[in-house]
Amino acid sequence: MKDKTTFKIIANNKKARHDYFIETIYEAGISLSGTEVKSIKQGKVSIKESYCLIKNAEVIIMNMNITSYDHGNIYNLDPIRDRKLLLNKKEINKLLGQIKEKGYSLIPINIHIKNGWVKLDIALAKGKKNYDKRDSILEKEHNRKIEFALKNKYK
Repeated sequence: MKDKTTFKIIANNKKARHDYFIETIYEAGISLSGTEVKSIKQGKVSIKESYCLIKNAEVIIMNMNITSYDHGNIYNLDPIRDRKLLLNKKEINKLLGQIKEKGYSLIPINIHIKNGWVKLDIALAKGKKNYDKRDSILEKEHNRKIEFALKNKYK
């Protein structure tokens, strides 16, 4: 039997990979209201300034901006409210231990729709220093030049 999963990325946090070393990525569900889901499916969501915290054994995403749904009327909620992420207790305990012990952060990577459900990829990440950012930019530039040279060589 074939696995027929549909996957559509709605919002991406490009700056996360630039500012952090990504260690592990977890997929979490988000606790949303109906109008928020409709707004996300229209693509009206931003996770650029957002981050995750662990409070009372729950993972919460802060500063995620979901624009109010046009036809939502009284059912629209605050666009920048805190939202609970749905993870297993074992995963939450593992994340909590690594955040406290090693100085990692929880950073949202992207929001996607998987089989009709809104999911959020969060990463266990460690911050980069300025010299690390310069090194990764140089590495990307060198790889780009190498690929360009190989592409032109075989034409």
